Amino acid sequence: MNISVLGSGGWGLALSISLDKNGHNVKVWSAFPQEIKELKETRQTKLLQGVTIPETISFTADLEQAVSNCDAIIIAVPSHVVKSVCKSLSEFQLPQIVINVAKGFEEETGKRLSEVIKEELNIKYPVVLSGPTHAEEVARGIPTTIVAACEDLAFAEKVQDIFMSPEFRVYTNSDVVGVEVSGALKNVIALCAGISDGIGFGDNTKAALMTRGMAEIIRLGLAMGGKKETFSGLTGIGDLIVTCTSMHSRNRRAGILIGQGKSADEAKEEVGMVVEGIKTCLCAYNLKEKYNVEMPIVDTAYQVLYHNKNAKEAVTELMSRNKKHE
Repeated sequence: MNISVLGSGGWGLALSISLDKNGHNVKVWSAFPQEIKELKETRQTKLLQGVTIPETISFTADLEQAVSNCDAIIIAVPSHVVKSVCKSLSEFQLPQIVINVAKGFEEETGKRLSEVIKEELNIKYPVVLSGPTHAEEVARGIPTTIVAACEDLAFAEKVQDIFMSPEFRVYTNSDVVGVEVSGALKNVIALCAGISDGIGFGDNTKAALMTRGMAEIIRLGLAMGGKKETFSGLTGIGDLIVTCTSMHSRNRRAGILIGQGKSADEAKEEVGMVVEGIKTCLCAYNLKEKYNVEMPIVDTAYQVLYHNKNAKEAVTELMSRNKKHE
């Protein structure tokens, strides 16, 4: 198939390499011509150390050229630019298969990204591809599992066929809400896990954050219409584990820096890549208010990230809350 990958970040490039191995014709687009020039010339990126991008993958900074005569589009840009990219895409003839791999919410409205894509592109059944997947490992062919989610399973199954390989196993799911909510919110919990590491707390603290954080994700996910079983799967607990425990996770790395005393802005600058969990934390705070859901970890993260609350004092307050039954 002819597949257009919109976004030349680590994840977009890792997926491009995986698709190229499967025999697809892959074209990668970036809004930054200099970035495209460097990728064409060097076939390397600092985002995927030690990985050479195959010569068979083509690059362009022309969006119209990127999506012309393609059979599927993958939106692999940061969550905060999904809407603007879709607005630009709406001028062109598009294929039926539109896949989103960004994780987050629209900042202004709290809408899930598939809702934004539906509205802007008039696409009835966008597919969400999500799971415990570090780009660095996918690019190197390390065995990975992921979920293709769509309200119409026929589209999810098409995406399953496009990506499936001995290195990249794809499951399908019709619970788009659960997949998107858990994929977005795990970044907030990973930030918190990193903050805990940065402060110098141990495995006990991280296990508590992950477990109680998952409880908060489930509460909001169910309130928004997700299915409980989704949160115990790859896009729920699976993605939470990999993001909270690995140094590949930019959210965890940013959290470590915040735990060591840096501001959110300083942490983002040092990580040098988009840290989705910081923006998502604000969205999560607004959504839990909208749906009247109790999320004390999200509350606390919001105070640390947006109101400069001392992280260590914030943990003490969390631990000192009124007694509860699990």
